[in-house]
Amino acid sequence: MKKGWLVLEDGQTFEGFRFGAEADTVGELVFTTGVVGYVETLTDPSYAGQIVMQTYPLIGNYGVMRADFEGACAVKGYVVREFCDAPSNFRTDCDLDTYLKEQGVPALCGLDTRELTRIIRDNGVMNAAICDTPPADLSAVRGYRITGAVRGVTCAEMSVRPAEGQQRFRVALMDYGAKRSIARELQRQGCEVTVLPASASAEDVLNLRPDGVMLSNGPGDPAENVWEIEQIRKLLGKIPIFGICLGHQLTALAAGGRTYKLKYGHRGANQPVRETADGQSVARTYITSQNHGYAVDAGSVKAGRVSFVNANDGTCEGMDYPDLGAFTVQFHPEAHGGPGDTKFLFEKFAALMNGGAYIGGTYVSGTKGGAR
Repeated sequence: MKKGWLVLEDGQTFEGFRFGAEADTVGELVFTTGVVGYVETLTDPSYAGQIVMQTYPLIGNYGVMRADFEGACAVKGYVVREFCDAPSNFRTDCDLDTYLKEQGVPALCGLDTRELTRIIRDNGVMNAAICDTPPADLSAVRGYRITGAVRGVTCAEMSVRPAEGQQRFRVALMDYGAKRSIARELQRQGCEVTVLPASASAEDVLNLRPDGVMLSNGPGDPAENVWEIEQIRKLLGKIPIFGICLGHQLTALAAGGRTYKLKYGHRGANQPVRETADGQSVARTYITSQNHGYAVDAGSVKAGRVSFVNANDGTCEGMDYPDLGAFTVQFHPEAHGGPGDTKFLFEKFAALMNGGAYIGGTYVSGTKGGAR
């Protein structure tokens, strides 16, 4: 294997071996702690503009299964400790090296990913380059910024996906970089899902006469999405809304709140969150799948109340807006790959679309819905 380098913006260099595409790249280096789910990670549009490093030491052992893709590959690069070039899995379509070459994504193996993870945890997320030779001038690495990320990964046009079984509801899914599992989970709830590009206006959404709106995950700085925030502001209070990840952050901004960048983010399938019964007292703890580098400043959102907090660092993981008919979470309840502890939130959304009420901190199902 050919030698290659990972060069951090502070000048630290790590020698490894190249696989994937034979190209140089610059991106924001982040780590994810998932033991499995690397296929879903590589196809999650929320990683747009980033070089993804796996903390689990062996990657590629079960190959790449196209049926498990969450979307189009948007990562800038990939870093692992040990790369398995001989996967063993009856579902495998190809090996990891072949897939990364197809996608034009350069990768490195043989690096000390534990040391790299410590550096990021101590110093925060930083830019990095994957290259054949460490550059003498690091200005291009230091100056890299992720911009226009949502418009780069959203769908080009509207599409409709039918409900599984009897249709109960019609949902407009705003695609800010949506994982396919979100639409699949809605379909399992009996929802016909109309997927709309991020450029769709509030009027476009309301003209569809949906029963509810799903705001998807996505990449980049949430505050950059001025148009999308304004459209959500126009929808709040007019139709039931459920937001996930970036959708959670955009809703908070639309409600007058603020967001901020985390030191190194939450990425992995083992993130504990605590549900709050009334915004203060603890109800239950769930293990969740997460992928985000920004968080909501809960104290800045006057229109809602905190519904979940991160058990590790206390950051906001969910908001309820009972007066606006909306709720949002920072984690991924569809969780592919990852735990399914919080899939009940899709049932909560169905209850809200069904004309349910917000009573004692719980959405109670109504009688609006039915076969369509």
